[in-house]
Amino acid sequence: MVMVEDKAAGKVLAQRRVKSWCGVAFPGGHLENGESLEQSAIREVYEETGLVISDLKFCGIVHWTNSDTGYNELIFYYSTSVFSGELKQSEEGENFWVSIDELRRLDLSPGFDTQLELFLNDNVHELLIKFDDSGSPLIHQWF
Repeated sequence: MVMVEDKAAGKVLAQRRVKSWCGVAFPGGHLENGESLEQSAIREVYEETGLVISDLKFCGIVHWTNSDTGYNELIFYYSTSVFSGELKQSEEGENFWVSIDELRRLDLSPGFDTQLELFLNDNVHELLIKFDDSGSPLIHQWF
């Protein structure tokens, strides 16, 4: 997942996700075979938004155990303010520019309000989420 920042406008690129993890978050996706994490982030942002990004900064990682599969799930977070191209829409959801303050007031993807801290706070780089028996987040541990 990548926070693309337009520093001149004071805005970040948000996506109103409709296919999975519905709600507003940043663009991102999955690794394809043979890709590095950074290559995957660059490709996903391009596919979902039409923007070409570079100079990514690693912001952190979120991880949890998927109760359905028993596998550990990992999301790697990056940010950049270096981008080019024309913003386009995609089947993943509506893409739009928004200030961080406005973003916080939108209907965010579940848990994204907590995860924003990884993008905005240089003192945290890892978030471990633990769930109770009903699947509700029980503990958020920052590292």
